[in-house]
Amino acid sequence: MISSPQTKYTPFPPIHLPDRQWPSRVLSQAPIWLSTDLRDGNQALFEPMNGDTKLRLFKELARVGFREIEVGFPAASQTDFNFVRRLIDEDHLGAHITPMVITQAREDLIERTVTSLRGARRAIIHLYNATAPAWRNIVFQMSVDEVVQLVEHHVGALKRFTQAHPETEWILQYSPETFSMTELEVSLRACHAAIRTWDAGPGRPMIINLPTTVENATPNVYADQVEWMDRHLERRDHVVISVHTHNDRGTGVAASELAMLAGAQRVEGCMFGNGERSGNVDLVTVALNLYTQGIDPGLDFSDINRVARTVEECTQLPIHPRHPYVGDLVFTAFSGSHQDAIKKGFAAQQEGQPWQVPYLPIDPADIGRTYDSVIRINSQSGKGGIAYLLERDHGVVMPRRMQIEFSAIVQKLTDASEAEMNSGQLWELFQLTYLSPVSEGGAGLRYVSHQLTRDSMGEEIALCVQIDGLNHTLRGSGTGPIEAAVNALGMGLQVVSYEERAVESGAHAQAMAIIEMTANATVGARFGAGIDSNIVTASLKALVNAAHRLCGANGQQMGQASDAA
Repeated sequence: MISSPQTKYTPFPPIHLPDRQWPSRVLSQAPIWLSTDLRDGNQALFEPMNGDTKLRLFKELARVGFREIEVGFPAASQTDFNFVRRLIDEDHLGAHITPMVITQAREDLIERTVTSLRGARRAIIHLYNATAPAWRNIVFQMSVDEVVQLVEHHVGALKRFTQAHPETEWILQYSPETFSMTELEVSLRACHAAIRTWDAGPGRPMIINLPTTVENATPNVYADQVEWMDRHLERRDHVVISVHTHNDRGTGVAASELAMLAGAQRVEGCMFGNGERSGNVDLVTVALNLYTQGIDPGLDFSDINRVARTVEECTQLPIHPRHPYVGDLVFTAFSGSHQDAIKKGFAAQQEGQPWQVPYLPIDPADIGRTYDSVIRINSQSGKGGIAYLLERDHGVVMPRRMQIEFSAIVQKLTDASEAEMNSGQLWELFQLTYLSPVSEGGAGLRYVSHQLTRDSMGEEIALCVQIDGLNHTLRGSGTGPIEAAVNALGMGLQVVSYEERAVESGAHAQAMAIIEMTANATVGARFGAGIDSNIVTASLKALVNAAHRLCGANGQQMGQASDAA
């Protein structure tokens, strides 16, 4: 890179439009959509699609809801010519889909293009020629007057060829290619030449397409250009303004959205942004952006995974895992603070109310995505995400302090492994930590069984536990089974908190007890958990597991102290 880029690159001049209206407008409806996956997208592939593959993608586009589809460049490719004929001859267009084909401004190519569409109910022919100074002066060496004459001549030829086939409703789409780099007055002259020669009017519609063939400025400049054209175009009621934005600067979506505010009624692009160089505008993103603003896009992405897999298989291009709305990781949060906010958002979200879940601009379920991967666990994860997975997949609702304790255990393990932890592995770690804790070498304490007896003074317990592999019966009394078991275990144990929850429903429901406990010989508190169909048994398991975590390998001493008592 050079140190003075201004000596090599010239910024695009701003448009003089002091009374611009588009910044204060709000989008309220979806545009007409035109998919160019089969033409612009196809010609950008390392290996273009064959006829069968193109037909498969065509059917998916139709299923999603596209009613205008650019199907090829029939005058430039026999494969494309044959594909256009196949769509017509095998009646794949039906009554709702209008094919569009593209041709350069050459009379022989225009004639062959019309031939490819014979018999179609309705068809759009896209005629284009480059109008920007660099193309006029360097590539074609033509004056502005010569460019305008070229448009008049070739639109006239198209009009003559199509009039020979009145059985088809013909629509002209004219593009001043490189519009965004062309002087507005020159673009307007070229468009007026096409409109007048075609004689756009009632029953004779026309499309003026204003492309950012190569992005060259910020999207607001493009919006100014579109609004300027919207104000100055003749026969505006009979002309549809279309935009075709590329993504050279990474702002294709923004350019299309601002262009719609500026007066564009139609948007061309490819699903997931395939196209030459950096790609065409991503129509899925534009459509779902509208959806998140409460606007029906008129395209059905309720099974977005199916759409994505079809496009990937047909184009042999992978979709980035962080691609908006469809990427495999786009609804996945690893960050602890994000996970906590998402968990709370799900808990607060009520059926039928406006969607308000932090970090999720759209409900994944609306586009056929599950919540399975919304929260995933690695070393960056926090207590909120961990708690969410355990609750969603295993019915475990942890107290907040237990969430804090367990998240530290998870983070230590993921830091050491430098790997992600899935829900099954998380549950296994929870079991090893709280439900079946075992110290190194198998030392420590495990619940085996118990017997309770009641008298006027309270309850007595005979608690059978395994200490370092050997069974011991410890005895204690108290006002209830937990106090009796605490006294049986000894070692200065104190219960800080106790909670119980159902982890299943129905006749075979299981109860989970969670106990937080301290001990005289240990700094801090520890949690233990127990699961059983009997809540007393679950509570005693939780108590013994918490005691094990507090005293660890000192389990033998615990038993001896209790026996001595």
